[in-house]
Amino acid sequence: MFIGEFSHTIDTKGRLAVPAKFRAQISSGAIVTRGLDHCLFVFTDKEWEVLAQKLIALPLAQANSRAFVRLMLAGASAAELDSQGRILIPDYLRKYADLEKNAKVIGVYNRVEIWNSAVWQKYKEKTESSGEEIAEKLGELGI
Repeated sequence: MFIGEFSHTIDTKGRLAVPAKFRAQISSGAIVTRGLDHCLFVFTDKEWEVLAQKLIALPLAQANSRAFVRLMLAGASAAELDSQGRILIPDYLRKYADLEKNAKVIGVYNRVEIWNSAVWQKYKEKTESSGEEIAEKLGELGI
């Protein structure tokens, strides 16, 4: 389980230190891909397989399904921890998420998200200011 919010830097080679409390869970490998809201998603190999099976089962005849599958699968890259607990984030993924030096690493239970620090701050402020409205809509769904 991934939870928490951490500030980290990305070095000039595109390497990001993974928070120490997340390293054991991704030590056997992980997948980094384009996420939603212009962040990156990091899945353990096991969670990635669960998601990939759901994605490939989506109806091929629906344009939105094809587009989402392409977003998630075509942009995916295998990531391994180096001896210092870092993963390499490919150039095209850093560009997608506008990652330069400062990043936020967010634990979201079954995945890790990597955000541009400034974009995360704006997103978080917007979400926090509408928390009651969000909670009410989720309540309508039985959550």
